[in-house]
Amino acid sequence: MRFDGTTIEDVLLITPKKFGDSRGYFIETFRADIFESAIGLFTFVQDNRSYSAEAGTVRGLHFQIHPHAQGKLVSCSSGAILDVAVDIRAGSPTYGKFVAVELSAENALQLWLPPGFAHGFCTLVANTVVTYKVTDYYSAEHDRGLLWNDPALGIEWPVTADNAILSEKDRKQPTLAELPSSFAYAVNNEFGKHSRSQ
Repeated sequence: MRFDGTTIEDVLLITPKKFGDSRGYFIETFRADIFESAIGLFTFVQDNRSYSAEAGTVRGLHFQIHPHAQGKLVSCSSGAILDVAVDIRAGSPTYGKFVAVELSAENALQLWLPPGFAHGFCTLVANTVVTYKVTDYYSAEHDRGLLWNDPALGIEWPVTADNAILSEKDRKQPTLAELPSSFAYAVNNEFGKHSRSQ
């Protein structure tokens, strides 16, 4: 596996090794020992799968607050998405900035975002399945959101407010300026600044 830093510290793009032949391919998508060596000790407690029937479906931007904040390891097992992580850690030098990457079944890439980030995605093709591991259980009481197309974020989504397929909940999320402070920035480690393979 290869772990590459992005434009935001602690958000990493992971490239697993892909072994293929005439029958198809095999990918080792997660190994706790390699993940811990490259990123740190995080325990995943829940796996989620999200299916979207149509291209242009936007889900997000979502996060959970303490004491049930979640780190997420996101991948796309069918179809393709534009995956987005927004830094909402107060005091962070990249507060309000985002990382956007294409994850697909074909490229097999994964995005790791620790607690302190709002996460969302837009499907690029129909019949897309997104899978993600999280470091804390879902809690409706601690579930929060950020408006997906807040102009202050400057995210270049492949859809507009007129043609995006959204839940009513996600249409009414607060903007960054309206968002209460839920996370404080702290320099935890050096990861996210380097590229490395395992």
